[in-house]
Amino acid sequence: MTAAASENVRNHAAFIWSVADLLRGDYKQSEYGRVILPMVVLRRLDCVLEPTKEKVLKRLEQLTGRLTNVEKVLCQAAGQQFYNVSPLSMTRLLDDPNHIADNLRSYVLAFSPGATDVLQKFDLLTQIDRLDRADLLYLVVSRFCDIDLHPDNVSNLEMGYLYEELVRRFSELSNETAGEHFTPREVIRLMVNLLFIEDDQLLTKPGVVKSMLDPACGTGGMLSVAEDHLRSLHPQARLEVFGQELNPETYAISVPT
Repeated sequence: MTAAASENVRNHAAFIWSVADLLRGDYKQSEYGRVILPMVVLRRLDCVLEPTKEKVLKRLEQLTGRLTNVEKVLCQAAGQQFYNVSPLSMTRLLDDPNHIADNLRSYVLAFSPGATDVLQKFDLLTQIDRLDRADLLYLVVSRFCDIDLHPDNVSNLEMGYLYEELVRRFSELSNETAGEHFTPREVIRLMVNLLFIEDDQLLTKPGVVKSMLDPACGTGGMLSVAEDHLRSLHPQARLEVFGQELNPETYAISVPT
């Protein structure tokens, strides 16, 4: 990662970490991650879908009453493997402070099944209720709306570093080790180079598709580094990545990386 990218990650991590100041008193330090990590993931998904939001809603309107299984069509309209059918976005939630809890719940549940599953791994709906009872929900949402996590601003690789930095900080507060969540990037880069060493020429052929499985993917560092590495060598090569992870929250972090 370049010096500029490292600075970008540090700045975003510092800003996101400032949300902890809002939680102090109503949450224990060891509980900060229960709010901050799912909200980072939610904001990432929100930013990714923002450019195609209106296109998805228009396509949904066209399909109503015509198709029962609209998932593939709406994913195509979103240009992603997930979508959201709510007219709301995180920034639009701020327009109605008195109903922000109900509106945020409906927005979360309007994601496509895969994305909803990711957010449910964090038990986000429970945290929405808790933040609302503490009169913190509007403040937390508005703070996250001030950060742009679109891939044009924060790459997938930088997003992985950002998640890992936050996980490291939360682990330190909880007197736990963060080692189970990520492998040092220099180790990952060595492993990726070894994985592709025999496939270098094969991947230059048009139409070639390779698959990669990380059976203990943590926050997805191996998969994102592999994608970036392959893209730098052969921009037209296609890599299908798959991962599994025992820890549900860590799995949820890895998906939007």
